[in-house]
Amino acid sequence: MQTHDFIIVGAGSAGSVLAERLSASGKYSVLVLEAGGTDRRFYVQMPLGYGKTFFDPAVNWNFRAEPDPGLAGNSDHWPRGKILGGSSSINAMVWVRGAREDYDDWRDAGNPGWGHDDVLAAFRALEHNESGESEWRGRGGPLHVCDMREKVHPLTRLYLQAGLQAGLPLNEDFNGESQEGVGVYQLTTRNGRRMSAARAFLRPAMKRKHVHVVTNAHVSRILFEGHRAVGVEYVRNGQTVQTRCGREVILSAGAVCSPKLLELSGVGDPALLKGLGIELRHANANVGEHLQDHLGINYTWKARQKTLNQVLRPWWGKALVGMQYLLARSGPLSMSLNQGGGFFRTDPTRSRPNMQLYFQVFSTVLPRPGERPILSPDPWPGFSIGLSNCRPSSRGAIHIRSADPAEAPKIVPNAFSTNNDVAEMLDAVKFLRKLASMPAIAPVIAEEVLPGPSVQSDEDLVADFRKRSGTVYHPVSTCRMGPDAATSVVTPRLKVHGLEGLRVIDASVFPSNVSGNTNAAAIMTGWKGAEIVLEDQV
Repeated sequence: MQTHDFIIVGAGSAGSVLAERLSASGKYSVLVLEAGGTDRRFYVQMPLGYGKTFFDPAVNWNFRAEPDPGLAGNSDHWPRGKILGGSSSINAMVWVRGAREDYDDWRDAGNPGWGHDDVLAAFRALEHNESGESEWRGRGGPLHVCDMREKVHPLTRLYLQAGLQAGLPLNEDFNGESQEGVGVYQLTTRNGRRMSAARAFLRPAMKRKHVHVVTNAHVSRILFEGHRAVGVEYVRNGQTVQTRCGREVILSAGAVCSPKLLELSGVGDPALLKGLGIELRHANANVGEHLQDHLGINYTWKARQKTLNQVLRPWWGKALVGMQYLLARSGPLSMSLNQGGGFFRTDPTRSRPNMQLYFQVFSTVLPRPGERPILSPDPWPGFSIGLSNCRPSSRGAIHIRSADPAEAPKIVPNAFSTNNDVAEMLDAVKFLRKLASMPAIAPVIAEEVLPGPSVQSDEDLVADFRKRSGTVYHPVSTCRMGPDAATSVVTPRLKVHGLEGLRVIDASVFPSNVSGNTNAAAIMTGWKGAEIVLEDQV
């Protein structure tokens, strides 16, 4: 039975950072267990290749949520990375930290050390911002953040002008002093390749002799002696292996799989575990609860001029951009689906933005079954403006269905289950049409395709966004952090309440969701979590 100082379950956004930071001094040995395989795949490394990984079971858990009344009964597809780098290896690469107030909310909920001023130091330390260093941004860190302002499609610039005409300010850096306004998204890419957490953190750590990474290792349960975690059990190539650690087990399996592993190990709601025949190790009914996620929808228009549809759809266009990428690591394949974006308030009386925008210079109204057709867009020129809510009030849950570790958990999002979430989304989709009517962009629009001009009344608009909205892949809070075990799963030091030698460090610990894409916050949590772990070693 092999012994390491630390066992990290999951080589994703937070786990990759933990592996690097905990092993950096050479003092501690680290074992990383990852259910997926290598990230050295062409469509993983090519930025726009994430359309090919959206349903690929070789790199994706391909979870599916329960039919949701809030989404007109639809059962939503939940992609999560099953690969070195986790979801940072298959995501859209948009780098948005979240708003200052998000982290101050964490602190004010009883989590000292997690306010904006506290986490800013971690954000600055971990990044290499291509645009330069400032009081908000860092240079010299392992994670490269690319400035795309000079590379975007001309239509993106019209979108920015339309945003200004609609009353939004131009924001040169969503990771700077303020989030509000329209601008161009920064991406986690470098030299035309995806900069995942694996590339930035895990690969350098793997060069160290005291770091051991095991892929295709499906962890089935945590091993305990009394109330102390001492190791884990995992299955690899049909063989069951038990391995121990001298210091701590750290779950970094994400908002779906970290609560799953706790419940499989007897940590959770006693009634649920008893009903599934799992022996109770420690009671905490918050495990798997408090699920939050951002919900998004696209409005799509036909354009009077060429968009990326005319480049990415025909065979000769694919050949052209393919050669451009292979020879120069440039062109559309080196970028994200989302070029422009922004943050706005659906009501000017709100104290801060509550909606995020995404501008896409192509359209995918005619999808192929079982495919996200990023590389095969519509046959006509089109573009989309999407949005997602920043701080939804709806809450869901993720729980195991059985004691079988191979069975996917039950995901119940409860989307649009509060009047507030419905009302702000209604205001938000109306703003999309306002944007599209601005003088900068209206002349290039031939017609609205989705939802179409026949959808006008509030009732019809609500029915449409219930039918067409879905996750934007930002689930958090299923092992949320807080000072009280009655309402949370881990302490502000990320230790599981009531147990020893066990922490959770990933997006599942967020006390509440952040305003924007969650990957940056997950990576920061890994960085700051490693600092906390090292401080607590005696």
